[in-house]
Amino acid sequence: MTYDYFVASRFRNKDFILPFVKQLREKGKTVYCFLETEPSQQYVGGLDADAEESMKQFEAITDYRNDPRVREIFETDMTALHASDTLVLLLPAGRSSHVEAGVAYGLDKKLVLVGEQKETESLYLIFNEVYNTADEFFNSI
Repeated sequence: MTYDYFVASRFRNKDFILPFVKQLREKGKTVYCFLETEPSQQYVGGLDADAEESMKQFEAITDYRNDPRVREIFETDMTALHASDTLVLLLPAGRSSHVEAGVAYGLDKKLVLVGEQKETESLYLIFNEVYNTADEFFNSI
């Protein structure tokens, strides 16, 4: 499967991510959302799970480099990133999301930043488009 958009953000931001993804799909776009994948739902938490508690449990995995659950999430996300045209980074975003943005940049994908930047970040120059709000982004497509 190929995707128009790969949405990257942090799990704790899911109450913003899910409506964002829904709105993209209503515009006829194909979207990869890590929250919806079977590995993320199985190993991190379902869409109705408490985001903070789910992330505390996931972040407590001590031997993450050898954990098959973490590997499955990684492989699922990287496969989808390769199959996507554009990465959208929704702020606030965590470390993994920023790594995904760097990978997308290296793969010569289009990059879009959505959310208010609170301070200067020179590496945010990798983004082709920057929007302070989701509404600004949706008005552009």
